[in-house]
Amino acid sequence: MIISVFQNKEIEKRSGGKPAELTEEEVVEILIREAKKRKEAAEIYAKGGRDDLSQKEIREIELIKKYLPEQLSEQEIEKIVKVAIEKTNAKEQKDFGRAMAEAMKELKGKADAKLTSEIVKKFLS
Repeated sequence: MIISVFQNKEIEKRSGGKPAELTEEEVVEILIREAKKRKEAAEIYAKGGRDDLSQKEIREIELIKKYLPEQLSEQEIEKIVKVAIEKTNAKEQKDFGRAMAEAMKELKGKADAKLTSEIVKKFLS
C-alpha cells in the first residue's frame, strides 16, 4: 500500500510539471503520514475490541519505522525546543505557532509532532 502512495505522489508531481522523482524529505513525509494513519487505526481497532486488526496495524507501523530516521529522545527534543524559543523570542502561549514552526524545521522527521507540541506548550506556560 505504501508503494502505491509513493507512485501516486510521483504521478501528482509529474502532472504538475515537476520531476517525478521524490526527494528524501517527501519520502520521509509520506512514511510519517502513513505511520500516523496506522497508529490512529490501531487505537480505533483496540477501542472496538478488534485486537487482531490492531496488532496488524502495529506490525505495519514497526515496518514503516525501519525506513524512518531515528527518533530523538525527549531530552534532545527539549534542547532543540529551547533554542527555537530563544530564537523566536517566544514568551507565552500566543507565541506557540512561531516557536513550534522553528522547532519543527530542525525536528521534522526526527521527532513526533505531538510530543514536540507538548514540550513547546510546557516551556511557554
